[in-house]
Amino acid sequence: MAQVFLTVLHRDLQLAFRRRSDVWTTLFFFLMVCSLFPLAVSPEREILRQLAPGVLWVAALLSSTLSLGRLFAHDHADGSLEQLLLSPEPLGLIVLAKVLAHWLVSGLPLVALSPLLALQFYLPADAIWLLLATLLLGTPVLSLLGAIGAALTLGLKGGGVLVNLLVLPLTTPVLIFGAGAVSAQASGLGVAAHLYLLAALLAASVALGPWAIAEGLKVSVG
Repeated sequence: MAQVFLTVLHRDLQLAFRRRSDVWTTLFFFLMVCSLFPLAVSPEREILRQLAPGVLWVAALLSSTLSLGRLFAHDHADGSLEQLLLSPEPLGLIVLAKVLAHWLVSGLPLVALSPLLALQFYLPADAIWLLLATLLLGTPVLSLLGAIGAALTLGLKGGGVLVNLLVLPLTTPVLIFGAGAVSAQASGLGVAAHLYLLAALLAASVALGPWAIAEGLKVSVG
């Protein structure tokens, strides 16, 4: 099973790097939203510090949804998805590998870029590290929830818009706890509860998400 997981992960990473435009589109969107926001609102240091957690988290959320519609679309178009569904290996394990590959090429670069963008919001070093921790916990949840929407809308006309309509309401708790942790630290409040809740959401998503994705694929393809 480990070999199957690694094989699917390696395959999807190779395919993703052949379509580098998807990766660059996600990063460029995240960069532009975070860079233009201070220009449009105010150059005041305190205002930007207050807005930074929400802006960075919303930008990361919207950026991560850009490529969700294509998560299973290419496999569905070339017929390889049907072969995966017929595989004797657990489908949940296969889709977990595919979601991990999606996060590595779309979510992880956003996490890596966020400290640099946080500097233009005048966030202190401890707040930047906390922001990084919340994004590391939260962005995999966004990928798993987004994959459920992508599986349910696979093959539908206008599926990309439907994915966003399905996924965005579900990601609200992740957004609240992620941005709230940084805001709570700035206010001198404890952040442990926010981090624990994000970790709990991640654990629940990893445990239940692959099963939900697999069932969604069976419904869409079948």
